[in-house]
Amino acid sequence: MSADLTLNIERTYAAPPDRVFDAWTSEEVLRRWFHAEREWDTPEASVDLRVGGEVRVVMRNPATGDEYGGGGRYTEIDPPRRLAFTWLWDNQGTRTLIQLDFAETDDGGTHVAFTHTGLWDEEAVRDHREGWTNCFNNLAAALDGAPEPGR
Repeated sequence: MSADLTLNIERTYAAPPDRVFDAWTSEEVLRRWFHAEREWDTPEASVDLRVGGEVRVVMRNPATGDEYGGGGRYTEIDPPRRLAFTWLWDNQGTRTLIQLDFAETDDGGTHVAFTHTGLWDEEAVRDHREGWTNCFNNLAAALDGAPEPGR
């Protein structure tokens, strides 16, 4: 009966680890990619980059005006190798943990190993896989310097 309520995703980006790490810790860069659908935007991103400091993001669906916010506290910061923070969606009572490991590839890119633990059920794992996959696609576009949708 025990399901694995952990989400693991691995991606490789054609950007050095410090740039990919910065994309996860810069308010300005987070606003460019941290949203669960390509056409969404991120009107709010705040980062207090220190262990115990807060991170918060609000994604918005411009077609409906619906917003999806969440945040947490940094538990590990080891630039540009590792980042971990708790995460709690505004409308959900389950606190989860997000861990990222950044490793330089032989060609100077970055391999990212992403782990999201503590998800509350199998549907949450599926939903988060879809959302995070879209976020990672948005991140690839942001790292490539692609313009934001509609710009």
